[in-house]
Amino acid sequence: MVFQSSDDYDYDLFTIGAGSGGVRASRVAAAHGARVAIAEEHRVGGTCVIRGCVPKKMLVYGAHFAEDLEDCQRFGWEIEGKRFNWKTLRDNVLDDVTRLEGAYTDTLENHDVTIFKERAEITGPHEITLAGGRVVTANHILIATGARPRMPECEGAEHAISSNEAFHLDELPKKIIIAGGGYIANEFAGIFNEFGCDVHIVNRGDRLLRSYDEAVRDRLLQISTTKGITFRFNTTFEYIKPCDEGGFYVKLSDGEEEKADTVMFAVGRIPNTEGLGLDKAGVELGEGGEIVVDRFSKTNVDHIYAVGDVTDRVQLTPVAIREGQAFADTVFGGHDPVAVDHSCIPSAVFSHPPIAAVGMTEGEAKNKLGSVKVYLSDFRPMKNVLAGRNERSLFKMVCDGDSGKIVGIHMIAPDAPEMMQAAAIAVKAGLTKADFDATTAIHPTMAEELVLLR
Repeated sequence: MVFQSSDDYDYDLFTIGAGSGGVRASRVAAAHGARVAIAEEHRVGGTCVIRGCVPKKMLVYGAHFAEDLEDCQRFGWEIEGKRFNWKTLRDNVLDDVTRLEGAYTDTLENHDVTIFKERAEITGPHEITLAGGRVVTANHILIATGARPRMPECEGAEHAISSNEAFHLDELPKKIIIAGGGYIANEFAGIFNEFGCDVHIVNRGDRLLRSYDEAVRDRLLQISTTKGITFRFNTTFEYIKPCDEGGFYVKLSDGEEEKADTVMFAVGRIPNTEGLGLDKAGVELGEGGEIVVDRFSKTNVDHIYAVGDVTDRVQLTPVAIREGQAFADTVFGGHDPVAVDHSCIPSAVFSHPPIAAVGMTEGEAKNKLGSVKVYLSDFRPMKNVLAGRNERSLFKMVCDGDSGKIVGIHMIAPDAPEMMQAAAIAVKAGLTKADFDATTAIHPTMAEELVLLR
């Protein structure tokens, strides 16, 4: 059934924020027959496309060549005069970001979605005021403004960059101090390290990647340390002061004043809810400033919805896209309400090597199930053997001890995220260790370890 538009408002849907979730929701709603407008004060595409996952993964690809060019000599390749030009990679990445922004814009325009490239604020019931002064009305309003990097308070914090600015550096720092222990900190640490920077990770806590299984995060720490990354735990910043000759003097709680070319904060993200008029609209916010929604992404105000990182449910691009799709199908699709299942979501850390995981960690499974069985494969990938690289991969499967049902898979290995996507389907479907054992291995691959675990 095609959605029947109403003449009571200028638009059936007005979306604030043109990131992954907002664009998907707007496009699908328009396809259902709704009159849709979207406002974006920065660039169409949002964090993932413009200053997040996509350009970051391109830098990860660029960083991998450092090891590939070293390893290829054992495979018979002779390469003389190799050198790395940061500006070439940076500019090519930014050019592709611009291309993607155009593709996202084309997608919206091809579905007759009106785009306002300016800030928007809710100023009354069903009323939105644009930065330029124009006032429009909409039957439904969707907030999809995402999140921004959290910048901690310390003396001189304004001199630090976030992940947003990392893509625009004029030159690579000889030494960079990265604050944080999550996936963004570890990903950029791996990138800068492969480019030849002296990298220090400073973490106020005592461990990395808290939500990941202990075995894989310990393996990443071991490998990263071997690669030359310095880790400083239980450490905080006291001050950052600019040097006359460039760079910064940094005082950390674990030592004397030192100098760094760049300081980067990667200590979490804050939902973008300020200045949207949510307080006047009566929209409920959580303790962290996130918009509180039900399972159908509806706020406590009937005609206002929210999807993506601004709700702080699961801050991942594919989740925002699914939430946007479900919202549009629920409100404009003419069939039963659709809710996103936020359980058993696979994820990856594009470190060097990458981590991928789905389901419960061993600790979580023991706490929830009591009886668990754990299967491991700790091996040296074939490519590493011939390359003379003493770097081991680890696969871990966590199963319900009684039924044999797989409740978690965790990997750290080259191409782990590529392997995990298919494995996650099996975990989501409730397959057992016996189902994996009954599957013939593809040899020789790293992925075969998944069906050979003991």
